[in-house]
Amino acid sequence: MKFFLSSSIWNKENVKSKFFPYLIFSFILFILFFFLVLPVSNIVAKAVYDSSGFSFKYLKLLLANDLYTQGIINSLMIGLLTTFLAVLVSLPLAMLNSKFNYKGKGVLSALLLVPMVMPPFVGAIGIQRFFARFGSINIFLLDYNIISRPIDWLNPDYNLWIVSIISALHLYPILYLNLAAAIANVDPSLEEAAASLGSSRFQRFKDIMIPLITPGFFSGSIIIFIWSFTDLGTPLLVGFHETVPVYIFNLITNIDDNPVGYALVLSVIIITSSIFLLSKLAFSKKKYEMLGKGHSVTDVSNAGFKQSFLIYSLSLLVIFLALIPHITVAITSLSHNWFMTSLPEKLTMSHYATIFSNNLSLTGLQNSLFLSTTATLLNIVLGLTISYIVTRKLIPFGNFLDSLVMVPLALPGVVLAFGYVITYTGTWLDPLSNPIPLLIIAYSIRRLPFMVRAATAGLQQTSQSLEEASLLFGASKLKTLFKITIPLLMANLIAGSLMCFSYAMLDVSDSLILAMKDEYYPLTKAIYAFYLEQGNGEFVASALGMFAMFVLSISIFSAAKALGQRMGELFKA
Repeated sequence: MKFFLSSSIWNKENVKSKFFPYLIFSFILFILFFFLVLPVSNIVAKAVYDSSGFSFKYLKLLLANDLYTQGIINSLMIGLLTTFLAVLVSLPLAMLNSKFNYKGKGVLSALLLVPMVMPPFVGAIGIQRFFARFGSINIFLLDYNIISRPIDWLNPDYNLWIVSIISALHLYPILYLNLAAAIANVDPSLEEAAASLGSSRFQRFKDIMIPLITPGFFSGSIIIFIWSFTDLGTPLLVGFHETVPVYIFNLITNIDDNPVGYALVLSVIIITSSIFLLSKLAFSKKKYEMLGKGHSVTDVSNAGFKQSFLIYSLSLLVIFLALIPHITVAITSLSHNWFMTSLPEKLTMSHYATIFSNNLSLTGLQNSLFLSTTATLLNIVLGLTISYIVTRKLIPFGNFLDSLVMVPLALPGVVLAFGYVITYTGTWLDPLSNPIPLLIIAYSIRRLPFMVRAATAGLQQTSQSLEEASLLFGASKLKTLFKITIPLLMANLIAGSLMCFSYAMLDVSDSLILAMKDEYYPLTKAIYAFYLEQGNGEFVASALGMFAMFVLSISIFSAAKALGQRMGELFKA
C-alpha cells in the first residue's frame, strides 16, 4: 500500500513536472498572440491581400520601386555601421572597467549609461541648437572670426554617417551592459590557469575571454542592429528620410491609398527575423557555460598612469560626445532667452518651477513611473520564464518562442501602436477611453526582448549541473530556481531590468499614439505637448526632460553606491 501511494504521488509529480512547461508556454503564447501577432497580422495581412484575394502585388511594387529599395539598403547600412561603431566604443570600455581599478570608477561607469535615459526627440533640441546652420557652434565660430560662413554640419550628403554615429552614441550602453555582465560572469580561474602556464594577456583575451563573452556580445549586438535598422526617431531628427521606418511613418497616414507601407513592414520583419535566425544558428552549436561564476575577479589590478590615462581619455571622450544633446538641453532648460547667440542671454529656474506646478507635467511623471515599473516587473517574470524554457529546452518549440519574442524589435514602434489602435478600438481595451492597460502591455511587449536576451545570456553561461545537483539533494524545481538559478542570473536580470525601465519610461511612439487624453499622458507625451506650445514651451519641455533624466540617473548612481560605489559590481552575480 505504501509503495502504491508513493508511486502514485511520484507519477502525479512527474506528470505535473512534464506538463507545467507546456502550460506556461500556452499562457505566454496567449499573451504574445493577442498583443503582438494579432495587431501585426491585421497590418501585414493587407500586404499580401487585395480586392481579388491573396497576392504579392504590393511586394512586387515595393521591389520595383528604386526609392523603397534604396531605403532598405540605407537602413541596412545604418544597422551595420551603428553596430560596428558601438562595438568599437563598448568592448574596450567594458574590458578596461572589468580589469582595472581606478579613482572615480563608479562615477565614470554610471555616466557611461546616461545616454540611455534621454528620448531622441528631447535630444533633438540639443542637436539643433548645437549643429544647425545658425546653431551655437557656428555662431561661436563666427563671433570669433574663426569661420567666415556657417558650416553645414548636418549636410544631407553625410546623413548616413550622421545617423549611424548618433545612433551608436545613443545605443552603445545596451552592448556595454551586456558585455559588462558577460565579462563579470567569466570564471576568473580560467584566466589564472592560462596565466600560470605562461599565456600572455592578449592570448588570454583572444582564446578565453572572447569565446566566453560571445553570448553577451551577441545579445547586445543583435539588439543594437535591429534597433538602429528600425529606428524612426534618429533619421527624422537628422532629416534622413530615405529609410524604411521613415517611409512607413509617412505612409501610415494615407495607408489605405498606398498599401505599399504594409509591404514595407513585412519586408522589415523578413529581414530582421532572417538575420537573427542566421546569427543564432551560427552560435547555437558552441558551448559557453561554466561551472563557476565570476563572483570575485582576482585578475583586477590597480591601473597605472598609462592605463589610467587611457581609461580617462576614452571614457571622457565617449561621455562628452554622447552627452552633447543632454548638455544643450540642460542649458536650454535654464534659458530665459536664446536666439541667434552661442549661449543664452540670461539664466532662470522658472521653467523648473513650472513643471512642479503644472498639472500636465505632474501627471506625466506619475503615469510614467507607474506604467514603466509595472511593465518592468511583468518583463522580469515573462523574460526569465521564456529564457529558461528556451535555454533548458523544456519544450520542443523553444526556438519558435525565442524568435517570436524578438519580433517587436523588428517593427517601428509607431506601427505596433497603430496596430493596437485598429485592433482594439471599440473593445474594453479601447485606448480612446482608457489607454493604461494597452500602454503597460505595449511598454512590456516592446522591451521584452531586452530581458529575454539578457537572461538568456546568463543562462547560457550557467551550467545545468548546478541545478541538477540541487534537485539530486531533494530540492524542488521551484526552490532550485529561487535559490540557485535566479541568484546566479541576478547581474543579467538587473541589466535587463535597467534597460526595460529606462526605455519604457522614455517611450515615444506608443505614448504619442495611444495616450489621447491629458489625464493619461505619460512623460514623453507631456514633453511633446509642451514642446509644441509657443513661447516658453521649448524651455519647459527641456526642463521636464532634464528632470526625467535626473530621476533615472539617480537610480543608476544609487545602485552603484549600494554595491560599493562600483558600477561594475551591479552586473556581478
